[in-house]
Amino acid sequence: MEVRQLQIFRILAEELNFTRTAEKVHTVQSNVTAQIRSLEEELGVPLFDRLGRRVTLTDAGRRFQPFADKALEAMEQGQRALRAGAEPSGPLRIGSPETIVTYRLPPVLRIFRQRFPHVELSFRPELTETLAAELESGKLDLVLCMCDSVSHPSLVSVQVRQEKILLCGHPSHPLTRKSAVRPADLEGQNLLLTEPGCGYRNKLDRILTLQNVRPGNITDFSSVEAMKQCIAAGMGLGLLPAVVMAGELRRGKLKALRWTGPSFDIDTQILWHKDKWISPAMAAFRDLVMQTLESRDPAAA
Repeated sequence: MEVRQLQIFRILAEELNFTRTAEKVHTVQSNVTAQIRSLEEELGVPLFDRLGRRVTLTDAGRRFQPFADKALEAMEQGQRALRAGAEPSGPLRIGSPETIVTYRLPPVLRIFRQRFPHVELSFRPELTETLAAELESGKLDLVLCMCDSVSHPSLVSVQVRQEKILLCGHPSHPLTRKSAVRPADLEGQNLLLTEPGCGYRNKLDRILTLQNVRPGNITDFSSVEAMKQCIAAGMGLGLLPAVVMAGELRRGKLKALRWTGPSFDIDTQILWHKDKWISPAMAAFRDLVMQTLESRDPAAA
């Protein structure tokens, strides 16, 4: 089994197109076909189904994919380890939700870029349900996530800070004038929420379920910025980190409810795979995040 075969397999498994794969590996399509056929013959199973112009992974191909990814990642880590000196450099792939990238990381990135100009940073949305797979395959080096705990045997997690989460609405909303807002007060209310799977959204869902509270319409948002604007437009109540809404709260565009139910506050964690080689770039970014974000922030107090 050759490294070139695994590289072509990995790209074809992502592209599911022989022509695009050939372009990405800078060869002709017939060579891609020959390399995949040779790999399939060595393994004794078909890895792809060719259905006319459609290409799909077989069940064997899906089972083989994480092992191919891991083998290539180990090889790439070895190459980076040999090339790396004391100075951080090379690619660094980070998964993080919009809130952290937009409101927490800019001061970190400014310092990091000044200190380590040769590191190539890239960010991807953090999806909690695929964290372990993304880190194990090497598609991500580090993940910043908003969750109280991470119970996965392959992952190392370190708490960085706690985020204050607020339920808020337009100042004209009746519940903003109540001296105490309980879960039962959300009965029939229109809610604007982050997508299911978000840590603090999960807390609200559990509270409403346990207390048998049925809200009115629920609108899911993939963007906290879009959600914030809709709350300010009076479309309903929303649950967001205090740091996201700090400016609007100061200017009186939004008002936090005096919530007396269970806390929505949630931790920010930094995670990596336990078997991952900690490159100088990865160590430098991890340490800077922990030093910078640990400090107390008035916006989240």
